[in-house]
Amino acid sequence: MVKQFQYTNPHSWLLVDVKNKNGAVTTWGFEAEGPSTLQRAGIRPSDFAAGTKLKITGHPMKDGTPAAVWVDAVRADGKRFEPREGFKVK
Repeated sequence: MVKQFQYTNPHSWLLVDVKNKNGAVTTWGFEAEGPSTLQRAGIRPSDFAAGTKLKITGHPMKDGTPAAVWVDAVRADGKRFEPREGFKVK
């Protein structure tokens, strides 16, 4: 569940509360590009209001901290968000 979306330069962070099997919650940070790149990919701050449920994937940090580079997110309504979509040549 989304805790906060920091839509900032030079990098944005999507903070997500993740509950494990025992019910303990860990906040994970998913790093993405800045707002101009996210806008080209069709991602706006309103897409991830606090409390939004989603499935998110990323490349985790090597040091084991609960953070990753954001690769793909799918909201509960099925809408998909790929932050690097703005880099693709069309």
